[in-house]
Amino acid sequence: MSSIGKLITNNGSRRRRGKVRVPTITLAHGGGGQAMHDLIDDVFLEAFDNEVLKPLDDQARLSLSDLTACGDRLAFTTDSYVVNPLDFPGGNIGKLAICGTVNDLAVGGAIPLYLTCAVIVEEGLPVEKLREVARTMATTAQEAGVQIVTGDTKVVERGACDKLFINTAGIGVIRERIDLGADKAQPGDVILVNGLLGDHGAAILNARGDMSLTTPIESDCACLHGLIEGLLSAVPNTRFMRDATRGGLATVLNEIADAAQVGIEIHENRTPIRAEVKGFCELLGLDPLYLANEGKIVCVVPPDHVDTALAALQAHPLGRGAARIGEVTDHRPGRVVMQTVFGGRRIVDMLVGEQLPRIC
Repeated sequence: MSSIGKLITNNGSRRRRGKVRVPTITLAHGGGGQAMHDLIDDVFLEAFDNEVLKPLDDQARLSLSDLTACGDRLAFTTDSYVVNPLDFPGGNIGKLAICGTVNDLAVGGAIPLYLTCAVIVEEGLPVEKLREVARTMATTAQEAGVQIVTGDTKVVERGACDKLFINTAGIGVIRERIDLGADKAQPGDVILVNGLLGDHGAAILNARGDMSLTTPIESDCACLHGLIEGLLSAVPNTRFMRDATRGGLATVLNEIADAAQVGIEIHENRTPIRAEVKGFCELLGLDPLYLANEGKIVCVVPPDHVDTALAALQAHPLGRGAARIGEVTDHRPGRVVMQTVFGGRRIVDMLVGEQLPRIC
């Protein structure tokens, strides 16, 4: 392929692929003309190129037979990503966008298949930075086995957004006989997590320069569908799963307690949190239970399947630190309570306000 490149269109003819020849994004790159087409060709098609995307129509056309071969229900989700800074230890906004949307599909029991990518770019962003983000998205999507099949590009004036915002939507198919929901939690059920909590929130805080940790912490940003597939294969009657992103573990547990009108008790000494994360939370007056995660799920499983579920989680690289942290009870419906290391109890409420702005 030449430096300009070529693209096969619907009717089999070839057109030359455009090339961006300026170092930074300008308003013309969002104006609908040649500059925008060059940007799409050179940055996004270069990274995402696949047979569904290649026609460059206003929609992606997907085979229903391919979808129904994977399950009996469609899962559809969307999310937006506005993290600051764009790059952080363990990833960047592009990796975050793919992992977050894949995980939102997977925790509902779906096999993730197709994603969209819409970007809002601030005038003046270096083209190479946008290219880097697109390449990271492409690599992460390929590793996850999903395709980016359609998208949109908008450019706004300087100051109208902070460098780059990304929206992704995702389509997946839910496996037969899988029926997950927060309202399905029952007294006696057990709460599991797949590893250390709060690393993403800590990594973002450190990347901003708000503090200097002697031991750098990387974001746990990861696609969890493989881990989830292993759990559902081993324990198909898992009650519920959710990735503990904004609002952290505490928010997910409160959502379960409210939806099922049950009580939840967790144990501080069983809840896996890195010592460095605990330390800076104490210094800054933060609660690690509310820190964001991008590679952790909270699972509710029946009590007679706990050992099987833990073994399935721990068999996967992203679940080696899986732990049983609590139980569902019939006490205090709608409440989450933590048993502290000092032998007392404290109520863990839903997060009010923001601990850390712009973490995903």
